[in-house]
Amino acid sequence: MKKTYLGLPREDIPWCPKIDEDKCTGCGLCAEFCPNGVFEMGADVMTVKNPMNCVVGCDKCAAECPVGAISFATKGELLAWVREAREKAGKDKP
Repeated sequence: MKKTYLGLPREDIPWCPKIDEDKCTGCGLCAEFCPNGVFEMGADVMTVKNPMNCVVGCDKCAAECPVGAISFATKGELLAWVREAREKAGKDKP
């Protein structure tokens, strides 16, 4: 079953964490915190293995990172993506 957000295809909303590899120490706290399996340990640092598992709008893992290596798009960018996805899906037609 395809994942959706507000009835829109989840893949049309690119909300997911970004990891600054220069800051990441590979401590694993983000993976422990996130119940959705978004993260996976790479060779030396965490990676975003399953970006579409990230709950749209959730950015709580960033606060768990002790070195500030996790960032997200702004909420304004998220709203723009949702608007764009709604238009693409024909959900905003009169």
